[in-house]
Amino acid sequence: MTYRKKLIEVALPLEAINMESAREKSIRHGHPSTLHLWWARRPLAACRAILWASLVDDPSSWPDKFPTEEDQNRERQRLFDILGRIVIEVDKKGNQKQVVRGLVSWDEVNDPKSKVLEVGQREIARCLAWDRGEEPPTKPDAVREYIAKYAPPAYDPFAGGGSIPLEAQRLGLEAHASDLNPVAVLINKALIEIPPKFKDEPPVNPEDRKQIRIWKGAQGLAADVRYYGKWMRDEAFKRIGHFYPNIELPKAYDSEGTVIAWLWARTVRCPNPICSCQMPLVRSFALSTKTGKENWVEPIIDRSQSIPVVRFNVRTGYGDPSIGTVNRKGANCVACNTPVSLDFVRSEGKAGRLGVRMMAVVAEGKGGRIYLPPNEEHEKIAASAKPKWEPTTELPEQALGFRVQGYGMTKHSDLFSQRQLLALTTFSDLVKEAIEEVKKDGSDTEYANAVATYLGLSIGRCADFWCTFATWSWQPKNELVGHAFGRQAIPMTWDYGEINPFSNSGGNFTNNLDFTIKALEKTPATGKGTVQQCNAVALQTTNSCFSTDPPYYDNVPYADLSDFFYIWMRPTLASLYPDVLSTVLVPKAEELVAEPFRHGGKDQARRFFEDGMKAVFDKMRASANSEFPTTVYYAFKQSEDDERGSKETSIVRASTGWETMLEGLMSSGWQVNGTLPVRTERTGRLRDNASNALASSIVLVCRPRSTDALKITRRQFLTELKRELPRALKTLQQGNVAPVDLAQASIGPGMAVFSQYAAVLENDGSPMRVRTALQLINQILDEFLTEQEGEFDGDTRWALTWFEQYQFEPGQYGDAETLSKAKNTSVQGMVDAGILEAKGGKVRLLKRSELKSDWNPNSDSRMPDWEIAQYLIHELDQKGEMGAAELLAKLGNRGEIARDLAYRLYSLCDRKGWAQEGIAYNSLVISWPEITRLASEFTQSQPVQSSLF
Repeated sequence: MTYRKKLIEVALPLEAINMESAREKSIRHGHPSTLHLWWARRPLAACRAILWASLVDDPSSWPDKFPTEEDQNRERQRLFDILGRIVIEVDKKGNQKQVVRGLVSWDEVNDPKSKVLEVGQREIARCLAWDRGEEPPTKPDAVREYIAKYAPPAYDPFAGGGSIPLEAQRLGLEAHASDLNPVAVLINKALIEIPPKFKDEPPVNPEDRKQIRIWKGAQGLAADVRYYGKWMRDEAFKRIGHFYPNIELPKAYDSEGTVIAWLWARTVRCPNPICSCQMPLVRSFALSTKTGKENWVEPIIDRSQSIPVVRFNVRTGYGDPSIGTVNRKGANCVACNTPVSLDFVRSEGKAGRLGVRMMAVVAEGKGGRIYLPPNEEHEKIAASAKPKWEPTTELPEQALGFRVQGYGMTKHSDLFSQRQLLALTTFSDLVKEAIEEVKKDGSDTEYANAVATYLGLSIGRCADFWCTFATWSWQPKNELVGHAFGRQAIPMTWDYGEINPFSNSGGNFTNNLDFTIKALEKTPATGKGTVQQCNAVALQTTNSCFSTDPPYYDNVPYADLSDFFYIWMRPTLASLYPDVLSTVLVPKAEELVAEPFRHGGKDQARRFFEDGMKAVFDKMRASANSEFPTTVYYAFKQSEDDERGSKETSIVRASTGWETMLEGLMSSGWQVNGTLPVRTERTGRLRDNASNALASSIVLVCRPRSTDALKITRRQFLTELKRELPRALKTLQQGNVAPVDLAQASIGPGMAVFSQYAAVLENDGSPMRVRTALQLINQILDEFLTEQEGEFDGDTRWALTWFEQYQFEPGQYGDAETLSKAKNTSVQGMVDAGILEAKGGKVRLLKRSELKSDWNPNSDSRMPDWEIAQYLIHELDQKGEMGAAELLAKLGNRGEIARDLAYRLYSLCDRKGWAQEGIAYNSLVISWPEITRLASEFTQSQPVQSSLF
């Protein structure tokens, strides 16, 4: 099978893509991810880059136009610069900073003055035209028309949050999205299907019709969503505003203030019969930790009655707030100090005996937030709120990511307070009334339904903040009520913040509506977008370019989680989307997630997932355009270690998630040509989630395997693997792939060898399983890293062996001496070098905290690679990248080997389960490009070059 290689199959400017993907997570207003919450979304920068590089030819595909390697490299660099490049810019304060420019830059693709999108589209059209033997179009409109006519439609059968189809549409492709989940379907419709239908149309509301202006893209639609959203807010206040009263402020302020939030604590009866108080369950009594403006809740025990009563006061100024009363181990009664098990709390919850008490009130003030003690009248008003209806659907008995059922919460309505239910049902009902208001102002039904769709999505955003799982943050820059889904789960919370929907602070209705509107305004609103609800197993398309982010085995329980939003979408929007919102809850039986509770056990869940993924990949192969690679995202690590016998001491690792994904691809006739480690997660994620956490998504680049592919033996496969994999691994290291990602990234070149054959035959003639191939790839990776030890000095080779056995703990002097002879060094020499302590018949490696604070490499006569690496990590940890860079500048050409050593040390830590120590070595590699850039500024002035993969 012959085809032109695309850029993605040769190289990408990964450092620029990674940098922008990580930065994108901090972009809020206008980013499509803020339209409505969805879990594990892929950053737009990565999706845009992967799609564009899948459409643009690599220069090596055109030897007549780029005949020499030098010509090809020059052209490839030009394409890299279009896609993403790191440059140094000076901000308004005169400070230098690294920024990403090019097609992956969110700022550039959204800058009306920037031509970067036109340039990127022109390259796509050029490749299409060359392949057709035609002259490429050059004018922007002609380019877009050419792409629309000749480019393959992009299809994502697991569309989820819509990142991939949205970016396909932005590049000018016809975008097709499907998902079984109705919440995902509506999100995608709001991103790619609705905006193009009303592109450049003016708003219909009477206020904006007075303006004389040109409405571009989705601006007119967004203006109507804002206008009718404000109408909803005003109407809601008329109906339920009295349930959200103002509060009297201290004399130093105005007479009344608007409440931002009421802070509540769950309570349970103390099991101590002498006490029996309603004890508060609180994770922290802090309200604000801002220096000079500290506030906290002080629990006060009223013992005037036979049963103590816990009351609350708010203290201001520097003090010592009480620690919380509950943690993962259990609770503690604030009145009698009796320890209380969580089992007791759960049993009381199941019996319906968990209560709530108001702890504090947060109000708006001229100088910031004002913290006030609980108000009895406000507590009574909250208790009097009764919604006309509520979602009475059942929570799943057991599900991944759910723990609240153990505390007696069995219905979706249990996730909200009565006043929160009143607010959500009121706003939900008003969406239906808003449709009629839009029609009164001259709109047709289709447009009115479009406006209502975004109003309905804003209710979903509100639910994320208006529930009893949204907690108060007391951090200096974030004194606010957060949203419930800080992660992909609904964990139990003890205290929570109840937002005032009519306040002027974050989380209110207007604030949530604004996020929806600004995301709508930034949609491309061009081309054709089609979204359908369907099981990926039943997808129907032809000649498509597939790019997808499938579910990760059992990592995210999408259907169970999205019920949280579906229970509000269905009553609000079912009349608009009767087919999509036809079921009582989100469909679950067909969802491709390995959910043991749903399928009767782990084995049954695994088989269901494997069979389903294979069926999807079968469909994709039958429907794919063979001229373009298929890309599949993967970002889950589930390691299983297989200990071999004593003769084979290495641990060979396989990954259940990887195995399932790859088995499905290859059994469906796909060949995996590469795996690209694209860093799409927040920097620091690894530090936050120490063990077993991937900091990258891996993108598998696939092509249909040739129908006449050969079969080879296990011996032939190993020979080819040992020839090809080390070269690829060296390239990956040169591309600065993080150590935590190296094992996953190595699967690409390894599986490229394995998957090009119809089968690899074991000694008994049976076909080799993917699990075995993965283990062999990991084994050769271990051998490769071990062989790299030969590049290190004798002291470092000794330290590596000792570290693997003892880490920084002491061992016997005799063992150390014997090992030193084998490594051609000496214990005393390493003591003199400053990496070792030897006394009392014991020897141990020095920890980084024990290194000399005044160490100067220029005056060190014996400087092992080990010492260099540890000092660099120490400087990085204590002084950041600038401190490490200053040291690297002093080290000169000796510093580079520290990065290679970090790869080896991370591998050892990963195998031993030393997660925290492994973080140090992973961090050094991740920071290396910036460290080297800063180091060059200490020695000479030169432009920064992007590391290219």
